[in-house]
Amino acid sequence: MILSRRYLLAGGLSVASLSALAACSPAKPAGPKSLDALTLRTATYRGNLETFFDQAGVADTPYKIAKSEFASGNLIAEAINAGALDVGGMSEIPPIFVAGAPGNQVRIVAVLQGDVNNQVVLVPKDSKAQAFADLKGKRIGYVKATTSHYILLRLLDEAGLKWTDIQPVALSPQDGLAAFSSGAVDAWIIYGVIVQQARQAGARVLRTAKGILSGNYLIAAAKPALDDPLKRQALGDYLGRYAKIADWVNADGARWAQVRSAATGVPAALYLREFQERSGPTRLIKVSDAAIASQQGVADAFAAAGLLPGKVDVRPLWDDRLNSALRDA
Repeated sequence: MILSRRYLLAGGLSVASLSALAACSPAKPAGPKSLDALTLRTATYRGNLETFFDQAGVADTPYKIAKSEFASGNLIAEAINAGALDVGGMSEIPPIFVAGAPGNQVRIVAVLQGDVNNQVVLVPKDSKAQAFADLKGKRIGYVKATTSHYILLRLLDEAGLKWTDIQPVALSPQDGLAAFSSGAVDAWIIYGVIVQQARQAGARVLRTAKGILSGNYLIAAAKPALDDPLKRQALGDYLGRYAKIADWVNADGARWAQVRSAATGVPAALYLREFQERSGPTRLIKVSDAAIASQQGVADAFAAAGLLPGKVDVRPLWDDRLNSALRDA
């Protein structure tokens, strides 16, 4: 699925920006002859693991890293396809929507197992809803083509409800916060530290995504980068360092909360509560048949809901050439 200009703008990166990134980094440049002459183009989210190479003590890479900040995994997948990125993280969902794009260059090379308790259904503190089924006929905010969308599909099915039994409202996270705070939606399916911010303001968690989401978040690389021996070597090294950052995070939640707070301006207490309530530790692991099967289940759910033109086979999206840099599940 090629995202519209309006969607890209809403996500914080314009089509022009993607084109500029691609123009600055041609898909087939004359390749460097050594690692110290190579630049790895990486995607970051503000406050995510890949932001903290310095703090975790793994910034001494034998190659250069050029970082570009993105607002969503959808945009990272599009940037990889545009030839503007070598590697970036996302949920299981964005690759599904680019799988059928002509010349798709997105290849999943690692699995970041992470928290699912920070993906929730929120309701106002005075809501009478005690279960998702109680939201029949209500206005439910969600983020299109993300884990939020998938959670909504799964909860509708679990409750024996159809899409037409609710009033779904597709919103960006920022617009969703405004809509939820003003009472424009009756419930909101959302993720990340914004959950803690809404709870601090009085929101109640109706349901977490535990038992719905796999906890698999994906690291994707560009096929041309994987096909280049030198860049493939750099990508393997990058993933090894990324795994060490995950271990560094797991070792001290209070420290992690403080550095994320410094990077984002969100109070450290909210990050600490998110850490303390997480469903499990963060680990970067190898490509596996189990991870591929998990993503296939997600793709099948979107296809069954009519949100894809047909069934998507996700296996061709996966590439295990960097498994030697990673641990087993």
